[in-house]
Parts: sequence; C-alpha cells; structure tokens
Amino acid sequence: MSTITPDAPGQSPENAPKRAPIQTFLNRYLRPAIVLTLLLTILTGLIYPGIVTGLAQLIFPSQANGSLVTVNGRVIGSDLIGQYWTSLKYFHGRPSATVNLNGTPSPYEADNSSGSNLGPTSKVLVQDVQQRVAALQAEFKQEHLPVPAGSVPVDLVTTSASGLDPDITIAAALYQAPIVAKARGLSQSVVQQLIMSHVHGRFLFIFGEPYVNVLELNMALDALK
Repeated sequence: MSTITPDAPGQSPENAPKRAPIQTFLNRYLRPAIVLTLLLTILTGLIYPGIVTGLAQLIFPSQANGSLVTVNGRVIGSDLIGQYWTSLKYFHGRPSATVNLNGTPSPYEADNSSGSNLGPTSKVLVQDVQQRVAALQAEFKQEHLPVPAGSVPVDLVTTSASGLDPDITIAAALYQAPIVAKARGLSQSVVQQLIMSHVHGRFLFIFGEPYVNVLELNMALDALK
C-alpha cells in the first residue's frame, strides 16, 4: 500500500522561496533584450556593413567612392551629380531648383537636394518655363544664330526631382549644338557627332531613355584640338 510522504519542512508551495518581482523582470525581460540588442548592433552595425563595404571597394571601387571624375589627378565632379554650367562654350544641364542651407537659391547645391514641387497647373511653373525658354532663345541671339523652330526639349526648361540631374536627353544636347559650335568656332556637324558618340543607352536595354552625361560631354569638348 502506497503512502504519501509529506513535504519536507520548508518545501511546501506555501513555504517555497519566491523571487522578487524586480529580479524576475531583470532575468526574463531586460537581460534578453540587452543581449539581443548588442548582438543585432554588432551584426547589422559592424559585421554586415563591413562586409558590404569591403566587397564594394573590391568589386566596384569607383561607384563605391561616389563615381568621381578626375583630370590630371584633380577631382572635377561626379558622374552622378550635375553641375551649374553658364558659359556658352559648354552644354548646359537641366535647370535646378535647389537652395543652399540658408534658403537662398543655389543651382546644383549637392548638400541640399530638392525639387520645386510645382504641379502642372502651377502659374509659377508656367512663368518659370516661359522665362527659361526666353533665356535659351536669348543665347541663340547672342551668338547671332536663328532660333530653332518648334518646341524646346522639356528637360531644358523643367527641373528634376532631385535638382542634381547630371544627364540630359539627346534632343536637349542637339538643341544646344549650334550655340556650343558657334561659341567654340567649330562646325555643327563636329559637335553633333561628338554628342552621338557619347550617348548612353537604356539600362538593361529596356529601362529609361537614351541620355547624355553633361560633364562627360563637356570634357570631350575640352579634349578637342
């Protein structure tokens, strides 16, 4: 016949020692949270970025360092960020609506990328476009050239969303060819051939439209003898 052995003194549920609520909280919740945070910080903040950075420097060093363009060992720009060209001897990029950190208009302000945020029904946008069209026509007149018939390529009179677009369409480059050719004393055919020899195709042959990098094209102009 089985017997039930009574609990030893001090071992009954009523007499078992109880953990303090604060100790339970520390052991069950706080400690795992701290350990997990530290592990994830090391993994995602040090190990993963270190591996990705190392691979990028090994496989794509130029892109990883900003796609910088150098001439005679001096950095003159980046393939990814446009510049503000004013001389008629150079092709111009898209208009830029960026401002400096003080809020003053400053085209192609690389540390403060922004668009105009003006919609298609904005009267301000219409006025800005009209002024840019007039400015382009004035450049033709300045070089005593006939103003091309038809509409101006849209990317020459509208800003990009970033305000830092380094590229223009082929039509925008060809539109400026007579001005650049006259300012440099070159024939239009030479300048047009230069444009077509620097056209970049669609990404993966299907995405986007063919384009010309303004900095690359202007560097090619300076290289002409």
